[in-house]
Amino acid sequence: MAVGQEFTRAQDGTSLAFQVAGAGRPLVLLAGQANNHRWWDGVREDFEDVHRTITVDYRGTGASGKPDEPCSTAGFAEDVIAVLDALGVDSADVYGTSMGGRTAQWLAINHPDRVRRLVLGCTSPGGPHAVERDAAVRRALAQPDRAAAERALLELMYSPEWLATHDGPRTVLGDPDMPAHARRHHLAASNGHNAWDRLDEIGSPTLVVHGADDRMTPASNAELLAQRIPDAEAHVLPGLRHAYFHENRPVASKLVGDFLAD
Repeated sequence: MAVGQEFTRAQDGTSLAFQVAGAGRPLVLLAGQANNHRWWDGVREDFEDVHRTITVDYRGTGASGKPDEPCSTAGFAEDVIAVLDALGVDSADVYGTSMGGRTAQWLAINHPDRVRRLVLGCTSPGGPHAVERDAAVRRALAQPDRAAAERALLELMYSPEWLATHDGPRTVLGDPDMPAHARRHHLAASNGHNAWDRLDEIGSPTLVVHGADDRMTPASNAELLAQRIPDAEAHVLPGLRHAYFHENRPVASKLVGDFLAD
């Protein structure tokens, strides 16, 4: 189904691009750090028969504005609210992965009436309670050789078996047109996330999904979130890494779809 792109303005006037496809109950899909809506290519289609899918190009990515100003996951959540307001959507299901999961936490905390059901994928509560990636992962991602760093990122996203049989597309490796200042701001926003003290305020039914072999955001974070959010349920999928939603799309999308169908 064709994806249409529209624009609105954030509270501070920054242009926000968003994309809509499908029909039915609204479903907001939130991408990972330094990524635009292409993160969901090949996945959003799984939901379009029963959902009106809504993606957002975070400020700094895609067709949205790229101000050289600090940002935060709570601020990204306010940008999502601006998009929902532009669409006239009072309440939506929200599925956020990685930094999108951090943003989704603030949506459910600060705007409980706007989130019907919440799915948090491959994410963490942030702050001192989160289980951080190990030093070897940080070093691999920070190495100056761009090709080597990209390969390291691929190996964090997907299993060796998947990489051996799939050449692309690589839609989860970051927005290639993102300016350096926006990348820095996204990194700071993700690193600065800490919703721990307020997670128990989330009243939306919540599903937490994670790949068991995720080293980018260790899978133990899934249990932390599920314990902290009232009545949340966690599903850890064996053999999968950070991009579990791509690698085992049939299982992951069905799991989420069944949860949202209630």
